[in-house]
Amino acid sequence: MPVAMTTDLAGDRGVIARAEGVRDAVAAASDEIERDRRLPPALLDRLHEAELFRLLLPRSSNGIETDPITFFHVMETIAQADASTAWCLSQAGGCAMSAAYLDLPVAQAIFGNDPRAVLAWGPGPRAKAIECDGGYRVTGVWAFASGGRHATWLGAHCPIFKDDGSPRLDPTGVREERTMLVRTEDVEWTDIWNTVGLRGTASDQFALDDFFVRTDHSITREFDRECRESGPLYRMSNHTCYQIGFAGVACGIARGALDCFLDMAKGKVIRGGKRPIGENAVVQSGLAQAEVNLRAARAYVLQSMAEIWQDLCAGAMITVAQRIIVRMAATNAILRAREAVDFAYHTAGATSIFDNHPLERRFRDMHTVTQQLQGRMSHFETVGAWMLGAETDLTFV
Repeated sequence: MPVAMTTDLAGDRGVIARAEGVRDAVAAASDEIERDRRLPPALLDRLHEAELFRLLLPRSSNGIETDPITFFHVMETIAQADASTAWCLSQAGGCAMSAAYLDLPVAQAIFGNDPRAVLAWGPGPRAKAIECDGGYRVTGVWAFASGGRHATWLGAHCPIFKDDGSPRLDPTGVREERTMLVRTEDVEWTDIWNTVGLRGTASDQFALDDFFVRTDHSITREFDRECRESGPLYRMSNHTCYQIGFAGVACGIARGALDCFLDMAKGKVIRGGKRPIGENAVVQSGLAQAEVNLRAARAYVLQSMAEIWQDLCAGAMITVAQRIIVRMAATNAILRAREAVDFAYHTAGATSIFDNHPLERRFRDMHTVTQQLQGRMSHFETVGAWMLGAETDLTFV
C-alpha cells in the first residue's frame, strides 16, 4: 500500500472551512442544545447552509461526496464546539451514503430535490418486514435514532419474511435483512433520551405498525451488492465512514478538553496550595502524555485512512484487512481521547464538577461516546482474532 504524504492528511480545506465557519455558532448554541435536547432551528439553518449534512451524499444527488479524511476533520472541528452536533452530523453522513444504493429517481426524490434532507436510523431488535405486492408491510420499534427529531426520513432495519410468515433466506441460508426508508411524519415517536451525555442528539425511539414501504424505498447495507455509484467513497461501506467520523468526534471532544485545561491550569491554585497547578511537575508530565497519546492516535487514523483512500481512488474495493485497520485505529483513537478527557477532568479537581464548566460537559459527552458501539473494547478482540487467523465475527468491522 502506498505511503500517504502529509498533504494527503489535510483533507479538503474548502469543505473544512465550512465547519470552521459555523463552529462559533455551534458553541454559542451548546447550552440551548444541552437544555432542550435538540439542535435549535437557527443552528440547523446554519448547518444546512454549509451543507454539512451532505458531506457523504453522492454528487448525483446534489451532495458534496467528500473523502473520509475531510469527514474526520469536519467532525473534529464541530466536536470542539459541541459533541451532540458533531455526533448528529457524523450519523447523518453515514446514512446519506444510502443514496448510492437507491435507484437514482428515488435518491433524487429523497435527497437531491430537498436541500434540507436528513436521514437518521437506529437498531430495531423488535422489527419485521413482510413481503407483499409492490413492497413490504413493516412493524417494529427502533431506538438510538440520533438526529431523528430533525430528520426528514428514517431508516427502519428489518429482517425479511415471506407472506406466509417464514423468514426469507439468501442463497447461503442467512436471513435477509433490509432497511426501509420512511418519512419522519409517518412514525410514532417516544421520548427516551434522558442520558448522561450527548443529550442534544435526541436519539429517541420510533415505531411503525403494519406500514407499507415500496420495494424501491428499501436498501441493503451490504454496500457492494446494490451500490450504483462508482466513486471511491462508495467502494467502502458506511460502517467504515462511521468509524472515521466518530473517531473525529472523540478527538474533537478531547482537543476541546485539553485546550480548556491549558487555560485553566495556568491560574488555578488548589486549596492549600501556593502555586498554580500548571507549575506542578506531575501535572506537566500528565498533560504531555495526554497530548502525545491523542496526537498519535489521531495521526494513526488519518495516515491509515489516507493510504486506503489511495487504493480506493485507484479503483480498488476496500478489503477486509483494510477494514480491520480502520476499526483498530478508530477504536484506539476513541479510547485515547477518553483518557485525555479523563486527565483534564480529574486534574482540574472540584472546578470541573459544576454543570456550567465546559470540562464537566465534555467528560459526560466523552463517556457517552465510549458507551456506544464505536468505542467497544471488544473490537480489539475482533482485530486480534483476525490477525491470528482465528474465527471471528466481522459484522462491526
